[in-house]
Amino acid sequence: MNILTEILNSKKEEVARLKKRLSKRSFVDSKYYNEKPLSLYNQINGSGNIAIIAEIKKASPSKGLIKEDFNHLEIARTYFSHSVNAVSILTDQKYFKGEISFLHEIAGIKQAPLLRKDFIIDEIQIHEAKSNGADLILLICEALSKEQIKEFTILASEIGLEVLLELHNESQLEKIDFGLNKIIGVNNRNLEDFSVDLLTTQKISRHLPHDVVLVSESGISRKEDINFLKGVHADAILVGEHLMRSLNIDASLNELKEWCANES
Repeated sequence: MNILTEILNSKKEEVARLKKRLSKRSFVDSKYYNEKPLSLYNQINGSGNIAIIAEIKKASPSKGLIKEDFNHLEIARTYFSHSVNAVSILTDQKYFKGEISFLHEIAGIKQAPLLRKDFIIDEIQIHEAKSNGADLILLICEALSKEQIKEFTILASEIGLEVLLELHNESQLEKIDFGLNKIIGVNNRNLEDFSVDLLTTQKISRHLPHDVVLVSESGISRKEDINFLKGVHADAILVGEHLMRSLNIDASLNELKEWCANES
C-alpha cells in the first residue's frame, strides 16, 4: 500500500464523521460562502514571470515535522507582504498537522487566492472549502475517477471555486477534460518511494494544451530548478518545504522571486 492509498482510507473515515455532523446547509449561510473568490488562473495566465504559490505546511508523511515554530497567520502575512500569486494551505490534520481553521483564519487577512490543499473525495469537502474562504481546491487525479474529477470540477465552478488538478504520472492524463480543467499541477514526487524528479514536469508538459496553466510542485529549491522549469514552459511553481525550512522566509522569497522573473 502506498502512502496515498493509506491517506485515502483514513480520509474516507474522516469524511464520514464530517457528514454525520454537518451538511451542505451548514456551509451555504457562512460568511465566506457567498463572497466573490479571487482567480488564480487570471493572475498566472500570460503574466510572463513564473508565478509563486507559497505553501503553509507544518509536517508531511515523508519528512515528519517540517517547521517547529509554526504560526500560520504570521507565515501568511509574510507571504502576502511579498505579493505571492497564491497561498496553499494544508488542511489535512492526521498526516500534515493541518487544520481547516488555518484556512478560515487566513481568509480574514487574504491578499491573494487561497488554495485548500487536502485529499478531496466528497462534495461536502468542496462546500467546506468555500465556506472557510478558499478560492480554489486541489483535486488529485490518482485519488479520483474520471467521472469524479468532472463532477467535482463542475460543482466547484458552480460555487465559484477554481480547481488545481494534480497528477503524478502520464497514465492519469486520460482522466482529464482540458476543456474543464485549465490549471494542471504536476507533482514531481513519486508516491511509492517519495523520490523527487523535475523531469516529471517535463514529461507531462509535452501532453498539455497551450491554454492550460502548468504548475510544477515539489522539489523546487534552487535557481537551477527554476531555470529548468522555465525551459519546459511551466507557468507557476508550488513551493512549501523550501520556505518552511528557511531561517529567513523574507530572504528566501526575495531570492525565489528574483529567480522566477522573466529575464528577457
